[in-house]
Amino acid sequence: MFTKTGNSFLAQKDYAEGIAKALHMELGETHQATKTLMRWTNANERTVKNWMAGNNGPRGEHLVALVKHSDLALAAFLGMAGRPHALTASELPTLRKKLQVVIEGIDSYLCEGRQEGSED
Repeated sequence: MFTKTGNSFLAQKDYAEGIAKALHMELGETHQATKTLMRWTNANERTVKNWMAGNNGPRGEHLVALVKHSDLALAAFLGMAGRPHALTASELPTLRKKLQVVIEGIDSYLCEGRQEGSED
């Protein structure tokens, strides 16, 4: 006989709803969103519609396929796992490179302005 923990149903529901919200935010609520998810995960249409409705959450290999394609699904999953900063930490090197490019652009602009101003 199995014992009831009491919270497992709520945890499953929160998971399904969290993933559904992320998918809606990223893909919208069109039939094209369903087709996109089917293509990403190789899941059938009924399964994908259940994810989108928040009735069920993706399991194992489908979750892996989703987070390969969806930053919002990854962020939702990490948030539910109590690791919201894990995503931020993984994005820092890319953010640093982008900031370097912006700084170089600003420096270039400022140097051009000085050169134009010195001709007067």
